[in-house]
Amino acid sequence: MASVSGRHIIVFNGEIYNHADIRRQLEIRCPNACSWRGRSDTETLLAAIECWGLERALQAAVGMFAFALWNRATSTLYLARDRMGEKPLYYGMQNGVFLFGSELKALAMHPAFGGDIDRDVLTLLLRHNYIPSPRSIYRGVRKLPAGTYIAVNRGLAQQSVDEIPEPQRYWSLRKVVADGCVHPFEGNANEAVAALHDVLLLAVRQQMVADVPLGAFLSGGIDSSTIVALMQAQSERRVRTFTIGFGDPDYNEAEYAAAVAKHLGTEHTDLYVSARDALEVIPRLPTLFDEPFADHSQIPTFLVAKMARQCVTVALSGDGGDEIFGGYRHYSRTPRLWQAISQTPPPFCRLGAHAIRVLLPHGSGHWLPDGSCRQTRLGQGWSRAKVKARKLASLMECQSPEQLYCHQISRWLNPEAVVRGSSEPSTVLADPASWPDAPDFTSRLMAVDALSYLPDDILVKVDRAAMGVSLETRTPLLDHRVVEFAWRVPLSVKIRNGRQKWGLRQILHKYVPKKFVERPKTGFEMPLAAWLRGPLRDWAEALLDEQRLQREGFFDPQPIRQKWHEHLSGREQQAGQLWSVLMFQAWLEQNR
Repeated sequence: MASVSGRHIIVFNGEIYNHADIRRQLEIRCPNACSWRGRSDTETLLAAIECWGLERALQAAVGMFAFALWNRATSTLYLARDRMGEKPLYYGMQNGVFLFGSELKALAMHPAFGGDIDRDVLTLLLRHNYIPSPRSIYRGVRKLPAGTYIAVNRGLAQQSVDEIPEPQRYWSLRKVVADGCVHPFEGNANEAVAALHDVLLLAVRQQMVADVPLGAFLSGGIDSSTIVALMQAQSERRVRTFTIGFGDPDYNEAEYAAAVAKHLGTEHTDLYVSARDALEVIPRLPTLFDEPFADHSQIPTFLVAKMARQCVTVALSGDGGDEIFGGYRHYSRTPRLWQAISQTPPPFCRLGAHAIRVLLPHGSGHWLPDGSCRQTRLGQGWSRAKVKARKLASLMECQSPEQLYCHQISRWLNPEAVVRGSSEPSTVLADPASWPDAPDFTSRLMAVDALSYLPDDILVKVDRAAMGVSLETRTPLLDHRVVEFAWRVPLSVKIRNGRQKWGLRQILHKYVPKKFVERPKTGFEMPLAAWLRGPLRDWAEALLDEQRLQREGFFDPQPIRQKWHEHLSGREQQAGQLWSVLMFQAWLEQNR
């Protein structure tokens, strides 16, 4: 939405949830600045900027947004992004022209846009399955970091993105983490849960305000069930809820979501996804995600968004709960693993790693008596066990807990050997010195995930998939007041006696019996490995053709073809690594 005031012009994308409160403050403190033309949050934000200045207005705003602000008096352009990075904003220099936009597609329409693919950044895609901020797939184009703004003068003469002024922070997650240690919550665990309950109720209530039909994603897990429970508790109508299911019981959570929905009394809809449904979505992925993106849960995310859009215009989600409230299993496992490795003499670690590699050489399979390697459950289990054992061998050689974690989450451990002519850039994850300070290693893991994986993977996936069907998504767990409170409570309120998200569970149990939600975490996954051997095989084979890879020149075909053959034969489970290559290839085909 665009709006104009006396000194400023703004182009705004997103939502300011507390704009009515800001209006009331402005009417009291700056009555001369308040000649309202309508009721939009864009007009409210612009008035706040006029009255208070940009930084104070940003600090007052509660919401998700990205905007460009033009100051006509000073000929200065400001670009700003919300605190947690829910909405995207790209900018850069291309042939002497400063470009910006919410989508790379918008930049690509300009005649000055060069479109040079950054091979160094491609290594990051292979390692992480996403491209970490502030980089993008194109040279000279960056993502504006979450919680920052930049100011660019009209007389900009720079030729390089590196010469553009550095982004300025108006909100810092690192500072939130540090402040939480200095000013912890003063109260016991039950009091902390009660206070968290109040903060969440407010965040959900504000995000439910909409003049269009509203609903929620419901997976049946802790995060989405909590959001839906708080929505239904504050709604006079039945909340519309939506979930995706799979025929494979190892990946299906739809029945759990249905049970939660029935208990809460929501108006529930579910959709079971087949390989054919996935195949129909795949051609759209390069357009939806703008740059290569390889979290394969992008497919069910798009499908649930598409289903929800048939009934509602806005949907709340439970994203962010894992990173903010300690939901991932590796928050407990990684510290324990490092403790075991660090207490083992290095020679024994090296010997153990060598033994694993000798006993389980790469590519060895679970061969059946008839000489085949069919994907029986026994074969699948053995394949997964081998992969884990060989990964353990590499982990045993790590020299620090940070290196251990980076190793654990990496898809390709040496992407430079796969991407021709590349040099892998440093990232927050790869540089322990850049990790946020926290009182314990588990908290540091949560903080670094919230700085990297959350904005660059989870929020990218949800925003792009939903916007592709014109659905607005909102994430109450990432309200900055919730995030700030979460970092004030001790780790024991988040993880207790091995239970992740303990505090959120206590809130959820007020609304939903434990039997509906207390079960092992599945995640928003799909049976990609089996589909690549079956209905997606021809599509993948065409993209991974050796002559094609050789001709395009980005990848060394040998390691990719090796993993493809291993996956097809059943000797190895390589879907995760192959998907990042496939997503780049599909994106390249559409963006030649």
